[in-house]
Amino acid sequence: MKRKIIIPVLAAAAILAVVLAASNIGRGDVGERHILVAYFSATGNTKAVAETAATVLHADLFRITAEEPYTDADLGHGADARVTREQADPASRPAIKNRVDNWEQYDTIVIGYPIWGGDAPRIISTFVESYDFTGKKVAVFCTSGSSGVEDSQENLRALLPDAEFRPGIRFDTNATVADVRAWAAEAGIG
Repeated sequence: MKRKIIIPVLAAAAILAVVLAASNIGRGDVGERHILVAYFSATGNTKAVAETAATVLHADLFRITAEEPYTDADLGHGADARVTREQADPASRPAIKNRVDNWEQYDTIVIGYPIWGGDAPRIISTFVESYDFTGKKVAVFCTSGSSGVEDSQENLRALLPDAEFRPGIRFDTNATVADVRAWAAEAGIG
């Protein structure tokens, strides 16, 4: 008789545990903060990490879309490639096709991007100069096989003197939920 009662109770407890783990309950102040993960991805590598970050952080996801999409030829490494020309010109600001709705609601902005020529793509500069980051927490991540995030983060920090920067990180393209969660905890954003 006891076994017939215990088994359904344990099953209900297990289901409840799964539901609570998937919800915001017990996750600190997640209901009081508003996080945006904004990313630029020309090949899809940064997109995958951004989606993972948005899931881990219970954040909204925004893809920064170039008004003039990048083609395979644009992404080449030759002197005539669009990426090469843009990265060689610190004043280059490629146009962005879309805008973030309700920008004011976000207190934390996570910005993800690939590394092009040792720095963030110039479209990221366009993005950060398009909004008021005053008082917002900012954390950046890049995707790269070798280059670190440090130089690009410092260049973005110079564009956003009124933002509160958190430690950035370089992820390779197969970053896991655990990787993103550990970084978010270290950066104080998760």
